[in-house]
Amino acid sequence: MILINLLPHREEKRRLRKQAFFAGLGLAVGVGGLLVSGGYAVQQQMISNQQARNDYLAAANRKLDEEIKDVSALKAEIESLKARQRAVEDLQTNRNMPVYLLNELVAQTPEGIYLSSIRQDGRTVMVTGMAQTNERVSEFLRNTGNRSTWLERPELQEIKVSAVAQKDARNPKRLFEFSMRLTLKQPQDVDEAAGGAAAPAGAKGRKAPGRPALAPVAAPQS
Repeated sequence: MILINLLPHREEKRRLRKQAFFAGLGLAVGVGGLLVSGGYAVQQQMISNQQARNDYLAAANRKLDEEIKDVSALKAEIESLKARQRAVEDLQTNRNMPVYLLNELVAQTPEGIYLSSIRQDGRTVMVTGMAQTNERVSEFLRNTGNRSTWLERPELQEIKVSAVAQKDARNPKRLFEFSMRLTLKQPQDVDEAAGGAAAPAGAKGRKAPGRPALAPVAAPQS
């Protein structure tokens, strides 16, 4: 049987072109959809990776903050221990200061001077006594001002003549009653002075004097 195409030739070509157009359009839409889907998937993967990095950095920051807190607490504990150590050292030093003071007064008081009272108030020391001559008082001032390890800045407060009756009332002994103020050095000042003197003394083969030995001190006799 013979088939005869009765459609016009132009209509057939138009139909074919329309089919090709819609086929190309569908293909373009499909390719575009694939590109959009692929771009979206890549973007989501990048966002997920960045979020993972952000989470890691946040966790690292939290861990670092905890370590900083631990370090701060450790530093505070160290400072507290240092403060306790300083308090114990200061207490021990304050307990030894009267011994250093008495030893120093024994070492620096010249013959011919009798100390009647010693009063300490912090670093200030008030001393009163009797002297045979003014020269003895001057020597006492020089000793405590220039030669003393623990005493400094002596200041003569008062000196006056005092007549002390002897067995022979007609021949009283002339003495000088005096009072002076001294300053007791801090232990660290003594240690620094001893350390500074140790360098040149060590170069000459000599040992610099340190703190005085704690020898027993006898009370003045009247």
